[in-house]
Amino acid sequence: MLHHIIRNRPHLTMAIALGVAVGVLWPDSHPWMRRALVGWNAGVWSYLIGMGWMMMRADHRKVRAIAGREDENAGVVLFILIVGTLLSLYAIVSELARMGHMPAKQVALHYAFTGLTVIGSWLLVGVLFCFHYAHLYYRASDKQRPLRFPDEGLEPDYWDFLYFSFTIAVAVQTSDVSVTSRTMRKLVVGHSVLAFFFNVLILGLSVNIAASLVNS
Repeated sequence: MLHHIIRNRPHLTMAIALGVAVGVLWPDSHPWMRRALVGWNAGVWSYLIGMGWMMMRADHRKVRAIAGREDENAGVVLFILIVGTLLSLYAIVSELARMGHMPAKQVALHYAFTGLTVIGSWLLVGVLFCFHYAHLYYRASDKQRPLRFPDEGLEPDYWDFLYFSFTIAVAVQTSDVSVTSRTMRKLVVGHSVLAFFFNVLILGLSVNIAASLVNS
């Protein structure tokens, strides 16, 4: 499995390697959880930038080729990365709880770091589901596509799958894209539930930070 991940997902492999390296090399004077979060941010944002650049240049033929290279372990990779995302959110909440009576400048830096982590993790979830939707779509036969887009004469590219993924992430609904298979419906339900709790957490963190700023 590890061999397939390294071979078929070079951007993900490099992002993980960068994140681990940054976390390990970050000064020992910082708590281990903060170092892990710094490494997480380095890996996540490098991955998002690399994937964003790739998606802007990819047409539907390249999307199909990438989906064809991914194997049956794609769902396992998605699950592992989602768990990592949830752990990063737990870590950032724990970091906020330890702030105590920090100087105002350090508090501001912690809030900025919190925002960077939450936004990065939220974007990562949307992009990961985008890739998995594309993987399931192009691995299916032409007559049994699990998604039906309104402009049926065109083959979807990453922008179409990003649209579908982030519509769920923002509105917890599928908009004008039809889901036509049971497997895909299960995945969409899981994504919708995850998006709901993710958005609730972001709202809670925002209220907490706003209250702290008002009281400071």
